[in-house]
Amino acid sequence: MLTLVIGNKAYSSWSLRPWILLATLHIPFEEKQVNLYDEPGKKKLKRLSPTGKVPLLIDGEIEVWESVAIFEYLAEKYPAKGIWPKTRAARAEARALVAEMHAGFMAMRRHLPTNFRREVRLRELTPEVQADVARMEAAWAGARRKFGKGGPFLFGKFSAADAMFAPVVNRLHIYDVKVKKETRAYMDTIMALPAWQAWIKDAFAEKQTHEVYDAI
Repeated sequence: MLTLVIGNKAYSSWSLRPWILLATLHIPFEEKQVNLYDEPGKKKLKRLSPTGKVPLLIDGEIEVWESVAIFEYLAEKYPAKGIWPKTRAARAEARALVAEMHAGFMAMRRHLPTNFRREVRLRELTPEVQADVARMEAAWAGARRKFGKGGPFLFGKFSAADAMFAPVVNRLHIYDVKVKKETRAYMDTIMALPAWQAWIKDAFAEKQTHEVYDAI
């Protein structure tokens, strides 16, 4: 069985991405969780992961790190699961959006850190974050308009693109970012997933805290 090494569910946006993909598409896996914020956890992670970071997918003797690489590995291993959209055009856009998320939106990441336990309350946005939000909404709307007629997700059916943007849904929600009606509908779709609900439940059950994130 696959093993997915993840960090704290309350704060680890990168851990959520492959986790919610595996859980939503019903691909069996075991999770191995480490605390990213204490020394024993950091030492354990360095033993487990070549990069000392999460997530890490282990399949027998094969180790795959970085979320996008994990998506591609799973797509090869489970071609019937629809990890990427079916058509070439949709796959191309999905991969482009995933790459854009992986490399970009830095202002949003810094100003609106992931915290799955945070109560919903407004945080004022800087112009740079507003620009990131506007681009995010445009990207989602474009995918939905061109490829989303087959369902409520970015490309109709749930795919790696939705998994990649799942932490952004948390950011927009908990910081009470004002978004368009269509954006909110997509956010509600992600937040209604059983896998999302299970992740949130586990996050609230954790005892670890993060002084900086919890203060924002």
